Amino acid sequence: MTECNELSVIEGFYSATESEVLYQRLLQEQNWPANHYEVAGRQFILPRLQTWHADPGIRYSYSNNLMQTQDWTPLLTEIKNKVELRLNFVFNAVLVNLYRNGRDYVGWHADDELELGPEPLIASLTFGAERVFEFRRKKSATHGQLTLTNGSLLIMQPDFQHHWLHRLPVDHTQTAGRINLTFRKVFIEALE
Repeated sequence: MTECNELSVIEGFYSATESEVLYQRLLQEQNWPANHYEVAGRQFILPRLQTWHADPGIRYSYSNNLMQTQDWTPLLTEIKNKVELRLNFVFNAVLVNLYRNGRDYVGWHADDELELGPEPLIASLTFGAERVFEFRRKKSATHGQLTLTNGSLLIMQPDFQHHWLHRLPVDHTQTAGRINLTFRKVFIEALE
């Protein structure tokens, strides 16, 4: 397996017990819309459920689809504060994804939108079922993978988005759900 210096994982960032409680709370407390998106004028259903939470005035889009911004919930704020304290970095937004089972996925992409600035640090927190996180270099065949476990925190350093693509592939063996929180810093200047 290929090593990637721009990725690191903190296993047990939340304990198994804490992670199960947080997974259940997020599952029940989040407003999970049936997400649709548009590409080249055609409507598609997103292969997962997601919500976007951010500070006032923060907007975000990917693949030219503007996310519907919701306020921070007390639970998301509590989790954000813990991540920020550990990483000594301030985030102003979080994308919350619910992978209902192994059929839900996200395809190859880089979180390199203009709104994230030239050096995007992203913290990705997993609750629930283990899933494989795959990554590959943009300009070569180099690739690798990590198994993201319940309560683990994946840190994607800024250069990761410049040089690598990543995805969470379909896993037909997985029947349990997973909730992933990806904390980001969105730059308002990039939106103007």
